[in-house]
Amino acid sequence: MFISQQLRKQNIAEYILYMWQVEDIIRAYGCSLPRLKREYISRFDCDDDDKEDLTDWYANLIRMLTQEGCREKGHLQINKIIVQDLDELHARLIDSAKFPFYRAEYYKVLPFIVELRRRGNSQSTSEIETCLNALYGVMMLRLQQREISPDTEHAVKEISTLLGMLSDYYIKDKQEGIDFDE
Repeated sequence: MFISQQLRKQNIAEYILYMWQVEDIIRAYGCSLPRLKREYISRFDCDDDDKEDLTDWYANLIRMLTQEGCREKGHLQINKIIVQDLDELHARLIDSAKFPFYRAEYYKVLPFIVELRRRGNSQSTSEIETCLNALYGVMMLRLQQREISPDTEHAVKEISTLLGMLSDYYIKDKQEGIDFDE
């Protein structure tokens, strides 16, 4: 909860990846709050009030996962909306002549997106969600201490750069607005 609050302010792409990980952690504990509290939250180094806040946060997420039919797979609507917002911002940045560096980075990443979609058969997934899925997949491989090829490392570096730029623009747009007109 505390990490998510900080990430949401600093880097929205990292926030989404973190929230997807939280969804998977909840699933790993069978969407059971008592089990999550006993086996996971209890290990956090924080005071009782913070643990209570964490427990409430996880309880709300479990409730939302259940209500939205995401106990087995999928993402919470609150996270899908942010990804949709990122998609819309991405499209506006690409369409505007005011952001040549973003557009250039996008065209560096585009071949990776095409390849990821071809391999994953995910034509219906947006480009930004494809990028997020790639980073999440690599994050999971690293957690499993599995080898990552140099080509994948290169793709991840470029994708991370694009999503970092998009996150910066997202925060700027939320804080002060972005003028997309020439």
